[in-house]
Amino acid sequence: MAQTSNSPNMLAQTLNALPQACAIPASYRLSEQSIQRLQLFYQTINYMPVWQDAAQRRQLADLLQDLRFDGLKPAQYQLQHIAALAQPASYEQHLCDELLVSHGYLQALQHLSDGVLDPDTVEPYWYEAAVQQPKQTPIIQMAVAGLHDLPQIFAQARPQTSTYQALREALQNSALLQQTDWGSVPTQGRSLRVGMLDVRVPRLQQRLQLAGYIPEQALATNDFDDVKETEVTSEIDSLLYTEALAAAVKDFQHDHYLEADGIVGPATLRELNISPEQRLQQIRVNLERLRWLDKHFEPTMLVVDIAGARLLFFRDGNIVWRTRTQVGTVRRQTPLLKSRITHLTINPTWTVPPTILREDKLPDIRRDLGYLARNNMSVLDYQGNVLDPASINWNAPSGIMLRQGPGPSNALGLVAIRFANPFTVYLHDTPSQHLFGRATRTVSSGCVRVEDAQKLVEHLLVGTSQQERERIEAIQASGKTQQVNLSKPVPVLLAYWTVEVDIDNRLRFRSDSYGYDAKLVEALQAAQR
Repeated sequence: MAQTSNSPNMLAQTLNALPQACAIPASYRLSEQSIQRLQLFYQTINYMPVWQDAAQRRQLADLLQDLRFDGLKPAQYQLQHIAALAQPASYEQHLCDELLVSHGYLQALQHLSDGVLDPDTVEPYWYEAAVQQPKQTPIIQMAVAGLHDLPQIFAQARPQTSTYQALREALQNSALLQQTDWGSVPTQGRSLRVGMLDVRVPRLQQRLQLAGYIPEQALATNDFDDVKETEVTSEIDSLLYTEALAAAVKDFQHDHYLEADGIVGPATLRELNISPEQRLQQIRVNLERLRWLDKHFEPTMLVVDIAGARLLFFRDGNIVWRTRTQVGTVRRQTPLLKSRITHLTINPTWTVPPTILREDKLPDIRRDLGYLARNNMSVLDYQGNVLDPASINWNAPSGIMLRQGPGPSNALGLVAIRFANPFTVYLHDTPSQHLFGRATRTVSSGCVRVEDAQKLVEHLLVGTSQQERERIEAIQASGKTQQVNLSKPVPVLLAYWTVEVDIDNRLRFRSDSYGYDAKLVEALQAAQR
């Protein structure tokens, strides 16, 4: 585009007459907010055209193409207008192409930094009043500075967390991008175990090979097959579920947070039959989530990974401790929130929430009134007065609550970790330690049960004086219920994501237990049409 002496004036006039001046179709989604952003951008650079250099345009086009590894759609960022700037056209048309290229540039930086969607609309978090809520990145200053080094500014706009960077790199190198379909394994029939003959075995073997769990050369040389007896026909041989195939299944199960037992049952079949495109969508929506979550992270904080049922403790930006958790069931979900841990309850009592009282406890009490004494539970009125259980009409109780006394069998264990929220959820110890051994741990009523909760207490008390630690140990030993305030509140984030990359750079997929992925896929597809 040849620059003339009145280029700034003409560009400003065209810009101020958008969208009519350029006959922009509605599909471009050039909103009033986008036009205002464009106006501020060009005002900052004195309305000078910025995309006249062919090398710079090629570089921008390459960077926009690479957005597919961020789970974004490059075509959404006006690539066709970058190409149009190199073609013969009227000066007015080139002005329109210039503006639309800048719109794509600004939109790309905004989406990289803040996400395509508004999380408060599609996947809202609750925030404690003292917690600073995420704000949109002021993109104009970044975009203007980036004109001198486009690769650097695109890298800067992306979340810097290792989780995002690793997931982006894994997507870039993933065979999923080359796969269109790897077939399905029929779900009818018994669970497959080593030594069984089943017509589904060839389909299972093909599925695992296409996903990279069985090397191609192993199939070609027959090294993969354990059966060597010559009298067994090759047809029967191909139907045998071998130890070697079970080993590949275990690797698959490990990568999908399943029991790595080599048994191909309903849960494993469900994960096997998710298509490559569905997996790509799962990665895309989680990259979108991580763009939101990037604004939540603080150098020192506690993160509950709900879908993975684990807890991560960060100090100075590094994970210093991790452990398994038990989180809410599908019916009683652990909520998404950010708050601050302010105090502990040592040797806690447990006041049974109304829903649990109604749905879980009343049936047990009606069957056997002795259930209360065996579980160290008292019946109280709303003023806290202890009532005689025999005086209650348990078929239609009213005005009562149950409270479990402190002790190792208390539902909250020996410590509860408290933070403000409207859901009455908290982190706590649990007597149900055996459930931590499960691969799927969506078993609680919404609170987060923590394995080795005492270790978490120690991390929360880092920096506390020796005298205070000894006082807390004395409270623990006494068996009495007492609150202990933290000298400095610790941020806590209860978050949800369903894909991550392990230390071996392997993609690991979780089940979308709460159905959040499906809603986010739909919203993202609508926004990227």
